[in-house]
Amino acid sequence: MKFSLKNSDNKSRTGVIETRRGIVHTPAFMPVGTQGTVKAMSPEELREIGAEIILSNTYHLYLRPGHEIIHQLGGLHKFINWSGPILTDSGGFQVYSLSSLRRITEDGVEFRSHIDGSLHFLSPEKAMEIQAMLGSDIAMAFDECTPYPAEYDYAVKSLELTTKWAGRCKEYLEKSTPPVPPLGRGGEGGVMSSQALFGIIQGGMYKDLRKKSLEELMEIGFDGYAAGGLSVGESKEEMYEIIDFITPLMPADKPRYLMGVGDLLDVLVAVENGFDMFDCVMPTRNARNGTLFTSRGRISIKRTEFKSDPKPLDPDCNCYTCRNYSRAYLRHLFLSKEILSMRLNTIHNLYFYLDFFGKMREAINSGTFGQFKKHWEKILRVGVME
Repeated sequence: MKFSLKNSDNKSRTGVIETRRGIVHTPAFMPVGTQGTVKAMSPEELREIGAEIILSNTYHLYLRPGHEIIHQLGGLHKFINWSGPILTDSGGFQVYSLSSLRRITEDGVEFRSHIDGSLHFLSPEKAMEIQAMLGSDIAMAFDECTPYPAEYDYAVKSLELTTKWAGRCKEYLEKSTPPVPPLGRGGEGGVMSSQALFGIIQGGMYKDLRKKSLEELMEIGFDGYAAGGLSVGESKEEMYEIIDFITPLMPADKPRYLMGVGDLLDVLVAVENGFDMFDCVMPTRNARNGTLFTSRGRISIKRTEFKSDPKPLDPDCNCYTCRNYSRAYLRHLFLSKEILSMRLNTIHNLYFYLDFFGKMREAINSGTFGQFKKHWEKILRVGVME
């Protein structure tokens, strides 16, 4: 993997991540395909709306259908028919969310499957083995996601564990020849190649621990650095304070990834500070719940006012949904619980997000990100048609 900076506007910046399966323009939004599918979307539709990279999850694919099966079938790219880059989360956050079903030790995490209650053990080495067999282009180091709120002493121990695990992940990658599928569409042809590996900064809401975490990760050395443990219940003010503090300390020549943050107000703050990569289920989950993002604010499509509305969802949008269907029809589909409702809503919301990121890159390149941010903050804060 190679990362190149292109332009900057104050601290915001644009760049290009080059992988063996294609390039990613940053700031980038990664649609979430946790179980090897971005809900309601085909890979072809994702490509058509401009997705360059997607995210899948180690924990879920390990439990079902199993990383060995995916590897036997040619790797994750071939399995899901996606030829572009894939980033896999290590599973640390998913294990964190199973607090009542897990036990953390220095060796790793023992947990019970949320599917059938079976007992499993996930170590840093196991997380790396799974990601290698999946054949993702960017792997994430296994970490312990510090909960919120967390006492200082707990955050210290959590940070120490994350650093040790990060070192073990790096060591595993260096000593192993990952059995990733060869390069090519769906995995055919080309040569074997190792994955890029990102380290994850923890430390809770404590600035000294965040700094310590980053410094220790930089000493180990990673291809990119991610801020984890945010958007886990803290206030916006606390999140923004950590973003403002940690971003300038992160290496400028490596991608900066803000994990699990996708509220566009938060994205604007993070990009303004210099973050490059984002993922979130907000556009897809909201689509399935009937909340749609537009250039004039959010629309709750189930409202009575749209019952006979012939207008497109967003007159400024060029997605398939807005080109072909009215608000009245989208409301009808949603209230009738038709599968097509989820499909059309998801196409629109993901198109909106990817288009938003594209316009954000244009604004940075032209030196107008400040104006872009002010314009969208007003819409995102008060332009809500619910």
